Order: sequence, then C-alpha cells, then structure tokens
Amino acid sequence: MAALLWLVPALPLAGFVSLFVTGGRLPKGGVSAVALVSTGISALLALWITWEFLTAGQSVPYRQVLWTWIGVSDFTPQVALRLDALSALMMSVVAFVSFLIHLYSTEFMARDEGYSRFFAYMNLFVGAMLLLVLADNLLLLYLGWEGVGLCSYLLIGFWYRDPINGYAARKAFVVTRIGDTAMIIGLILLVAELGTLDIVPLMQRAQAMWPAGAALPTLAAALLLGGALGKSAQLPLQTWLPDAMAGPTPVSALIHAATMVTAGVYLLARTHVLFQLAPAVQLAVAIIGAATLLLAAFSALNQHDLKRILAYSTISQIGYMFLAAGVGAWNAALFHFMTHAFFKALLFLAAGAVMLRVADEHDIFRMGGLRRELPLAHWTFLAGAAALAALPFVTSGFYSKDMILWEAWKFQPGGPILWAVGLAGAILTAFYIFRAYFVVFYGEQRTAPSGATGWRVGLPLTVLALLSLFAGFVETPAVLGHIQAFARFLAPVLPMTEGSAGAMQTLLLALTAAGALVAVYCAYRVYLRGSPAPARFLRSTAARALHRFWFSGWGFDWLYDRLLVRPFVWCTRINRRDFIDAIYTFVADVARFAHAGMSRTQDGRVRRYAGWLAAGSVATLAIAVLT
Repeated sequence: MAALLWLVPALPLAGFVSLFVTGGRLPKGGVSAVALVSTGISALLALWITWEFLTAGQSVPYRQVLWTWIGVSDFTPQVALRLDALSALMMSVVAFVSFLIHLYSTEFMARDEGYSRFFAYMNLFVGAMLLLVLADNLLLLYLGWEGVGLCSYLLIGFWYRDPINGYAARKAFVVTRIGDTAMIIGLILLVAELGTLDIVPLMQRAQAMWPAGAALPTLAAALLLGGALGKSAQLPLQTWLPDAMAGPTPVSALIHAATMVTAGVYLLARTHVLFQLAPAVQLAVAIIGAATLLLAAFSALNQHDLKRILAYSTISQIGYMFLAAGVGAWNAALFHFMTHAFFKALLFLAAGAVMLRVADEHDIFRMGGLRRELPLAHWTFLAGAAALAALPFVTSGFYSKDMILWEAWKFQPGGPILWAVGLAGAILTAFYIFRAYFVVFYGEQRTAPSGATGWRVGLPLTVLALLSLFAGFVETPAVLGHIQAFARFLAPVLPMTEGSAGAMQTLLLALTAAGALVAVYCAYRVYLRGSPAPARFLRSTAARALHRFWFSGWGFDWLYDRLLVRPFVWCTRINRRDFIDAIYTFVADVARFAHAGMSRTQDGRVRRYAGWLAAGSVATLAIAVLT
C-alpha cells in the first residue's frame, strides 16, 4: 500500500487540473464529484497507509523516489516522498479534515457563482499541503510551502469584487513573503554549507559538523524560524491572519485548522535537530510562542465578529505549539496540532452553519437565542468551545494543553514563567470562547434564522465534534492513566520528553482544570446573568481604551503602516522618475519609433511591395556572393 503514497497528493492536484481545464463548464454536480472523489480517495489512502505503517511497527521509514528534479554537479534534489511517523500523522490529519471541509463546502457554497473556481483552488490547496508534509527534501517542501501561500491568496480574495477582500489577500501574500524570504535564504545557507537539502542527511551532517551554539546553526535556525513565523502567523508577522477572514468560511476552516498555519509548526518539528543545535533560537521560539498566545487571547476577548474571534484564537493556539516546540516538547506540539485541527475546524464550520442561517451575520451581538432553532450548530459549537477551553477530562484540548503546560513548567531557565503565561492564556481562552457561545446561543434572539441545514453540513460537524471530545485519550497524564500512545508513535522521529511525574504535575493539572472552569463560570455571570460590576468596569474610560487597543490587535497594523508602508509609499512617489525608469522608457520609445516607421511601409501599394521584395532579394544574393 505504501507504493501508492504518491497518489495522496496527486489526486487532489489532479482534481485541480480537471476543474481548471474545464473552466467552469462542468455542472455543479460534476464539480462536486471531482472535488469529493479526489480528496475522498486521497483521505482514504492516507488513513489506510498510516494504519499499515502503524501496524507494521514503523521500524523503517519509507522513501518513494519519483524522479530527479534538478541535476547540477553534486546537487541533485529529487521529487521524493518520505513516510515516517511525523509525515504519517500530518498526512492523515490534513487529508481527513480537508475532505470533511470539502464535503461541507458543497452545501455552503452551493449558490455561489464561482463554485467550480472555488473547488479548483481548494483542491490545489490540499495537494500543496500534502506535498509539503510528505516531501523528503526541503526544496520540495518549499514548493508545497509556496503552493499553500499562493492558494491562500486566491482563496482569501475569492470574492474579489469587494476591494476589502482583495486587500486582505494581498496583505496575507506580502506579510508571509517576508518570512518566506528568510526561509529561502536559510535553505541557500544550508545547501552551501552542508551540500544537501535531503532532510535526513542534512540533519545528520548538521549534527556531525556543527557544534551546539555555533554561529552557523544559530543563523540557519533563525532564518527557518522566520519562515515559520510568517506561515503560522506568530509575532511579529501575525497581522495577516485576522484579515484572512475575508474568504469564505470553509476557507477559514481549511487555513486555520489543518493546512497553512500549521506548516510552520511542522517545519520546526521536521528540522528539530537544527534547533537543538541552536539553543538560543529554540528559547526564542518558546518566548515568541508565549507572547503570541497571550497577546492574541486578549485581542480575541475584544472582538465582535465571530470569525475574527476564532482567527485570533488560532494565532493563540499556534502560540501554544510554538511554546511546546521551544521547550523541546515536540510531541506535545504535534499532539496539540492534532486536537486543534479537529476542534478549530469544528468551530469554524459550526460558526459557518450559524451564519448561513442568519443571513451571513458575523456580529455575535446581533445573534442570540439560537440554541433551539439551530440545535446541531449549538451542540457541535459547544463541543468545539469546550475542547478549545480545555474543559477537564472530557475534551481533547484539555489533554494536549495540559501536556504543553507541564513541559513548560519543567523547562529551564524560566519554566514557571512560561507556565504562568500559558495558564493565563488558557483562562482567557475559556472566557472568550464561552463569551461567544453564551452571546450567540442564549439570551434574546436578535436575528431570526431561516432555511435548513443538510446532511453535507451535519455529517462533518458530527464527526469533528466526536474527535474534538475523544481524540485526546491517546495521551494522558500520569494521574489519569499515563497513556503515551501518541508520544510512542512519534518516538522514532521526535524524542520523547523525560521527567518524573508526581504531586507537582497533579497540582498543575488541577490548577489548569480549575482555571478553565472558573473562566467559563465568569463568562456565564457576565454575559448570561449580566452581573453589574463587570458592566460598570466595561463602561469606564480605561476599559474602553484597552478595548480599542486590543480590538485593533495591539496596534500592530497602525505601527507597521507608519514604520513601513507610508515611508515606502513616500519613497516611491519622490522616486517616480528615477534613472532605472528612464532605461525602460527609452526601450519603449525605440519600439514605438520602429513601429511608426515600419507601419508607413504598409500603405497598400502592391508595386511598392514588389519593389521592396526585389531589392531585398538582390541584397540577400549580394551578401551571399560577397561573403
């Protein structure tokens, strides 16, 4: 079965080609069939291959070489795929969640005039992400990396007639290009110093040739980190992700749950040896993750748009993954990736199911009282919210987030500080997601829902709700059974963390659980019971100022506009007539002059044409004779 590995990314790409070539001429039923069959078979193959890999003992990774891509001296990167525990996990989650989002989209986008174009872009997106996670070398990985960047631009700006959507797409493209530039410089450095971009030989050579803490591994790791920060929307390149909500809701689910924003986490895990050789950079990963998760949580707390709440939540949850990677808990980072893929896809799709029924209303304060009219959306959103809030014992998010916090506590130096930041972020997360839940589904109904939800929306919501609740039982703390199935699965690729569990882990676990429950209760008191004290505080001048500041994402857009955008625009205006432009203007003028001269010879006089033909023939013969 492993021999069919190439079909996993190839099938979605083939679906894209089919939809692109037909150019919208297929009926919607045909478009749905192409999109669902290609991604569905890809998902089944991914799950089947992963199951066989798991049951075979995963002792030897599988490498599939398709062809040699480039051959320049000793540099011969191949189009080759690698199946090990890490790529099997990523492949399975990406393919499976992407298929569910495709199924949901066939109903959500049914009335859209760009139906075929939408699924062509979505298939390309899935194919590029699968290529990224299966690539055996960093050059092929970079091809998939740029592919998801291109698709994010196309899908965020899908409704391109609205200028705001076009701006959001350009912003995502430009901001992520900053990180991508750093990454490609890092790849050039690696191939120049180590002579290869094949991942396994590259890590072996780095470990053999570079001492820990030396300048070269530190520089290479920092450049790769730059790429990860852009794709995963971490400080200081996080500003593009909230605006990416301009795209259709299934796009938001795909970008935020299983594809683009997790690419940075995958890159860190795939090149973890390099980061272990650069402890200063690895510490920076932890600090950046901790800062990002806290800043994004405060911003999510102050949003009114349901999708923007979830967008800032994604930035925050990716911050937890970076925190885990920074403290060396690679399996914890990937565990949270998996659980987050389920509950964040669920939250976006449930939010889309709500907005589909309330005339595309996004403002949570214009909804309210929807739990009875929308029972499926209500219960599935509650399951996703509970998992995101890490409600204890019954949600997958509880186990993955607790694992990260415990590993952060053990880290030296500064472990307790990182743990405290992570705990504060967890409490804020529980508060803001249940703020959204109580406001949307309880209280006074402000917008009456209409229409009905079909099975193509209901089935993905149900499956993702079950996974959001129960997928966490593959890895539990010592006090709750000490199951380590997930960590053992990844052990051949990523090192398992060490350290004895005891009373301290139980205490921290209890604090995490209590913090989440207290935060939910506070949200209940403030937004459902209307406690007067918080209302008075929210009306104060200080609270309003903080609200504006956090609502704007801590003013990063304002800061970048004044530090970068406006100076650049000013330079382009004063440099409008530079000498470089004069060169191209001269070339254009010469072309126009030649065109004007040649056009005069086309006057319709046949005798003149014959004369010029005879003169040319004579000249040609003369040249031939004389030379």
